[in-house]
Amino acid sequence: MHKIAVIPGDGTGPEVTAEAIKVLRAAADKFNFKVELTEFDFGGERYKRTGETLPDSAIDELRKFDAILLGAIGHPDVAPGILEKGILLKARFALDQYINLRPVKLFPGVETPIKDKGPEHIDFTVVRENTGDLYTGTGGVTMKGTPQEVAVQSAVYSRFQVDRCLRYAFNFARKYGKKARGKAATNTLALCGKTNVLTYVYDLWERAFHEIGQKEFSDVAREYYHVDATCMWFVKNPEWFDVIVTGNMFGDIITDLGAMIQGGMGIAAGGNINPEGVSMFEPIGGSAPKYTGQGVINPLAAICAMQMMLVTLGEEKAATAVENAVMYVTGNKLKTLAAGRMGYSTSQVGDLVATQLA
Repeated sequence: MHKIAVIPGDGTGPEVTAEAIKVLRAAADKFNFKVELTEFDFGGERYKRTGETLPDSAIDELRKFDAILLGAIGHPDVAPGILEKGILLKARFALDQYINLRPVKLFPGVETPIKDKGPEHIDFTVVRENTGDLYTGTGGVTMKGTPQEVAVQSAVYSRFQVDRCLRYAFNFARKYGKKARGKAATNTLALCGKTNVLTYVYDLWERAFHEIGQKEFSDVAREYYHVDATCMWFVKNPEWFDVIVTGNMFGDIITDLGAMIQGGMGIAAGGNINPEGVSMFEPIGGSAPKYTGQGVINPLAAICAMQMMLVTLGEEKAATAVENAVMYVTGNKLKTLAAGRMGYSTSQVGDLVATQLA
């Protein structure tokens, strides 16, 4: 039995989450496992009613689950940052979800803006450290509102944070990587940083990267790319990449670029992973409030997030079957991933994936 906390959230979040759950139930039926779902109403409407985002008591309750499936956070009547910090960032930090895992995979039938590139070229994963860097809030403002105002926000990392992220990334590359470099290497892990300018933080990352790689993962080849070069090569030669590991800020940027080259936010999914605790999975796109209730939003990113959840829960055969079903639907059924132009409604797309899976 897998106990799953479900947070549908705001806007179109409940609609896409419903389709992810539909496919989850189909997978459970086919592969003979059970799920117990508990829904929570954290989001904009609850905040408007109660002033609560994610209370401490909720964090304690969420620790009891095997995984969390999230729809979307963001409400047009709530100022930007309140829900994102109060729910998403609070959950990530409080539950120590120190890995943000982002597959970048172009599915059959999905258009990429990169000329002459297809699914055989775009298939890699970004491992983003998820609890440090600029997101810790270390810093402050002095003389606010004056011509002499000074704002400081520091990128902060400990060796502990860096090491555990790197070990996760090396293990991931060893298990799931596809591209070898050299005779002795099975797969490749690339560090994305900025060692020529950020000479403190990324010196720490680079030293740890090579020390851990040499001592513990000699079978995994190591490469290094500056973040600006990474962005350029994502566009020019995405086939070069296998598994990439990077810090929180750079990871935030390059995964959005990755979402675009894999066809847009409508297919991009991510996981906030605590390998020793409870992890949270979500579609990358926002709540898309202008489409709420119309039944036109694409649910595939939410379904792919659920597929990632299945991997973490140990249901890898079911996860592979779900991904194959999604690829069949993108390759054979949908006109486009764009809202209102798919040729099917939100629930019909969920039906297509569930039927193909079954």
